[in-house]
Amino acid sequence: MQTKPVLTINEITQILDAARSEAEKNKWPVAIAVVDDGGHLLGLLRLDGSAPISSDMAIGKAKTSALGRRESRLYEEMVNNGRTAFVSAPLVAALEGGIPVVVDGHVVGAVGVSGVKPGEDAQVARVGAQALA
Repeated sequence: MQTKPVLTINEITQILDAARSEAEKNKWPVAIAVVDDGGHLLGLLRLDGSAPISSDMAIGKAKTSALGRRESRLYEEMVNNGRTAFVSAPLVAALEGGIPVVVDGHVVGAVGVSGVKPGEDAQVARVGAQALA
């Protein structure tokens, strides 16, 4: 039997704090979601000024990243490069801004961010995902 690390409330808080700090430093009104490796929501922040839909989008990006064990933008790129079959795949949000959280080689969850430009969403999510390194 194998064992793997899991996110606890301490790590979830650390991830959210790091992502929030990056967003606030840049004055980006975003929603930040943290999910476990099964895509289940563990933590959510919607910063002041963020559109209500950003919460759902952030959760979707995180879930897509966690379940696919890769950045959510890769699915968007596949579709944009002609792999239109992925449009019907069971992806929640195949948009840039979902980054997996990797600990000891295991994807233990993901961070999803929504509210600003795609690259900026990903920047905030990446800072959160790397907070445990």
